[in-house]
Amino acid sequence: MIKPKRTKKIIFSSIATILITLIIWTIWGNTALELNTYTVISEKLPNAFNGYRIAHVSDLHNTEMGEDNDKLIAMLKDAKPDIIAITGDFIDSRKTDIEIALQFAREAIKIAPCYYVTGNHEARVSEYGDLKEGLTELGVVILEDERVELEQSGESITLLGVDDPSFQTDYLFSDSATVMKGKLQELMSEDDTYTVLLSHRPELLDVYTESGVNLVLSGHAHGGQFRLPFVGGLAAPNQGLFPEHDAGLYTEENTSMIVSRGIGNSIFPFRFNNRPEVILIGLGREL
Repeated sequence: MIKPKRTKKIIFSSIATILITLIIWTIWGNTALELNTYTVISEKLPNAFNGYRIAHVSDLHNTEMGEDNDKLIAMLKDAKPDIIAITGDFIDSRKTDIEIALQFAREAIKIAPCYYVTGNHEARVSEYGDLKEGLTELGVVILEDERVELEQSGESITLLGVDDPSFQTDYLFSDSATVMKGKLQELMSEDDTYTVLLSHRPELLDVYTESGVNLVLSGHAHGGQFRLPFVGGLAAPNQGLFPEHDAGLYTEENTSMIVSRGIGNSIFPFRFNNRPEVILIGLGREL
């Protein structure tokens, strides 16, 4: 028979072991950057873009993976992308440091052409003008409700980029869907072949689908911040509890959307069971 004192000691030891394990798991999980790959297939994709590779980075939030983000840069180099897409919250409005973003961009542009759209945090800070100027000087293409044609071997696809709706309207209490719909109506063309949209907000998938975009790259949800087994993310901005679009690939009609879990954190200083990620998308005409 186990004595009461021994029973209490076993219980306390077990609890302490579990807590220590969770702490170690959480610390590791906030720094263990991973690369996740997706393949998106479409018959609309021109032959010249079969196998085209897009690296997707989102929600840096002033985070550094290694000294001067050397781990992040090394991962991007190994991925060998054709372009790098950066989908907002490059800085954090609560601890703004544009030099971290600029240092990352300084190295990333050496790997592949970089295209960037803003997030809600850029809309909140006076330093965005300085960030924009610095990125432009480095050669990063900033898409502020704009479109560019990506060309390869005489064929092209369209890359669209939209500013976060909070530049035009209230972040929490406005109709962001109407704002986004208006942006896409101006940017989309009936002559478009394959279209890729960079937009910070994943909760607007219905708008992207209605507009006829083929592929959307998004962030903002931070993977739901705390990911629960068999459930997914716990909460995400503009989606609330148990968000529908928190991470990964979603398909609605002819539109695919890939949501990055992001690199950094914002309101919560840590994430749980939710490693920071870089995404590599391969475009294809067939499997």
